[in-house]
Amino acid sequence: MCRGSFFDQRKGKAFGWIAVFLLVASSPLSCWAQETQAPQPGGARLVSAEFTGSSRFRSEQILAATSLRIGADVTRDDLQKAADSLAQLGPFATVNYRFASLDAGVRAEYQVTDAPAVPVAFDNFPWFTDDQITAALKSSVPLFDGTAPTRGTILEAMADALETLLIKRGTPIRVSHDLTTAPLSNGQIQMFRAEDSTVRVAGVEFGDSLAQNDRAIQQSLPDLVGRPYSRTAVELFELEQVRPIYLARAFLRVRFGLPTANFQSGAGESRVTVVAPIDPGPAFSWNGAAWSGNMAIASPELSGLLSLRPGDVADGMKIEATWQAVRDAYTRRGYLDVKLTAVPKFDDAAKRVSYDVAVTEGPQYRMGELVLSGLSIEGERRIRAAWKVAPGAIFDASVYQEFLDHGIKEAFRGLPFHYEKIGRFLQRNPKTATVDVLLDFQ
Repeated sequence: MCRGSFFDQRKGKAFGWIAVFLLVASSPLSCWAQETQAPQPGGARLVSAEFTGSSRFRSEQILAATSLRIGADVTRDDLQKAADSLAQLGPFATVNYRFASLDAGVRAEYQVTDAPAVPVAFDNFPWFTDDQITAALKSSVPLFDGTAPTRGTILEAMADALETLLIKRGTPIRVSHDLTTAPLSNGQIQMFRAEDSTVRVAGVEFGDSLAQNDRAIQQSLPDLVGRPYSRTAVELFELEQVRPIYLARAFLRVRFGLPTANFQSGAGESRVTVVAPIDPGPAFSWNGAAWSGNMAIASPELSGLLSLRPGDVADGMKIEATWQAVRDAYTRRGYLDVKLTAVPKFDDAAKRVSYDVAVTEGPQYRMGELVLSGLSIEGERRIRAAWKVAPGAIFDASVYQEFLDHGIKEAFRGLPFHYEKIGRFLQRNPKTATVDVLLDFQ
């Protein structure tokens, strides 16, 4: 508890103020109350309540999310409860307040700061469009603005509103929410799901002829067709099964629209056809790569790892394989922390693409210690005899991987025992540029 002073010119005297700190869901939230004269035990009229500090919400919007009402009688506990509820709601990282008792009643001022917000997604609500869901949430959940915080009671309010929406149309289903990663954008989202939905996928209509007719894609469709409808499952299918087909054909800027579900006529509400929009964009030819930041490996050698030549179809899968080949070349030389940042440069007029590739090499590691556990004396002797990287030698990651894949098995050949699993860890020390190999036989 912290104490300070506040001077009331009307009364000509100083009064103490109190700061109260709250901890909600492991987030540091604080509420403080600064008072001149506390409302009477029976309450006093609330003449004003102002909310400042938010760049997302107006004062009247925040007021509507509390139990406070202008003109109603409030007590000091009421003001505190309003601060507590805002702190627990989720959209605000901090909530501070103070109040003053005037002749006309109580004036309250709340200061807030906005918490980080993430997009919301609705996984399996084929009965409604996203616009209909958003409109329902905005009408029933104060402070819902199309996004959601990572935590807070507003998430339960949103789930309750969606359950009410389902009940109104005769589909009483429990709704859950989860902070997860979006399949296509790789960013965090709040995902809402209708649990135990019986709606299944009858078919998928892709919005481009390549996906619609590609044999590999069509053969993989049983991963979706006949299964419960899930927009997330469709997006994962696009990411894992459809996108590689487009990249391999040089459609490097292919974009996938939001999948929608249409109920099949005559099938009641149990089967839907998924419509998956695809904009393939143009197909590009390869126009080379320019390297920067590389010191250990010269640019001509890196370019020699490219499987594409100028004018070739810019096969996106081969491009990704090239970057991996470059990483492997560095890790074979002991540069275990190497990072590549490959930025495409599209020439839309000529339908060509080139890449600027920045290399961050990091330290060159040398072999430190081989640390073994869980072995018999004979087992340890064999493993140390089979290990090929001497102390102080440049650490070749490919030798390490080969040892894990085949060397250990060969070392144990002829012994009457085996190990179900082997824990492995590379303990790097960037300051000494050494790496210890830790193997735990279980």
